[in-house]
Amino acid sequence: MSAFESRVFSGVQPTGNLHLGNYLGAIKRFAGLQETHNCIYCVVDMHAITVWQDPADLQAAIREVASAYIAAGIDPKSSVIFNQSQVSGHAELAWVFNCVARMGWLNRMTQFKEKAGKNRENVSTGLFVYPNLMAADILLYKATHVPVGEDQKQHLELTRDIAAKFNNDYGERISALGLGDADGYFPLTEPVISGPATRVMSLRDGTKKMSKSDPSDLARINLTDDADTIAKKIRKAKTDTEPLPGEEDGLKERPDAANLVGIYAALAETTAADVLKTHAGAQFSTFKPELADLAVSKLAPIADEMRRLKADPGYIEGVLADGADRADAIARPVLQGVKDIVGFLSTRK
Repeated sequence: MSAFESRVFSGVQPTGNLHLGNYLGAIKRFAGLQETHNCIYCVVDMHAITVWQDPADLQAAIREVASAYIAAGIDPKSSVIFNQSQVSGHAELAWVFNCVARMGWLNRMTQFKEKAGKNRENVSTGLFVYPNLMAADILLYKATHVPVGEDQKQHLELTRDIAAKFNNDYGERISALGLGDADGYFPLTEPVISGPATRVMSLRDGTKKMSKSDPSDLARINLTDDADTIAKKIRKAKTDTEPLPGEEDGLKERPDAANLVGIYAALAETTAADVLKTHAGAQFSTFKPELADLAVSKLAPIADEMRRLKADPGYIEGVLADGADRADAIARPVLQGVKDIVGFLSTRK
């Protein structure tokens, strides 16, 4: 049993076009965790600039993610909502972790390989060390749990490796200073991967993740899409000619069908198995309209609230400013402990 306080940290990149995958895979689950944990939710704008972002668009996207958090049910009074760049500890701790993590660890990160492709020599160094910054995001608050999608699980494993190496490298120093406890200075953060749609796939290709960068807008449902657009995208979603099976085994070789069933289950807050029990033998000509109605009923209120909040940027910026102050109050002593542990000399009181 860890001695660390139960705390959740997670974040979403502000790179525009928030979509159904962001909602089901992350934001929806964030709201539910408020009932059981102390929660810190970040708009990770420093991660966003690992690839080029238009500055004006980035500012708008930061406000959009913050508005999506609130519209989806995250309470900015009980949870902490802020944007990453406003708490300098993220960058400071990331540098320490750059010196703890090993090149071999980073070279094994599959997401970097996917994003860099054949252009590895021309991508930013920020993209390469992105996982170290992610580790800093989490451990700056000594978070014990992180809700992540399957695609981020490897990065969280690296976070655990970094925490363990730091605890081991500086174990005697940690004890001598009376910092941390038997578990070390940093916790070994646990992933929270649950639900039927932890990885929402493209509506045009069930083997690829739903992405804001997909050239086809039909591949994703944006959180701000209206009812007609949602219905159109689901109607045009790629499927096969077979009816829905009665059990999940029947979806193993049918990625497009499995994706739509998973989306239905996540929106209905049930399981894929229960969806198939109810719709066994149904053709997609019947299933898709039901899915569209369900998606509209769940997403329309969020879209309406996001539009209302985005029309009041002063309110959103106030939430972010308050959140940054509260986040910094948690982060500052953690970072000072790191500085003391590694031997930085503090001469400013």
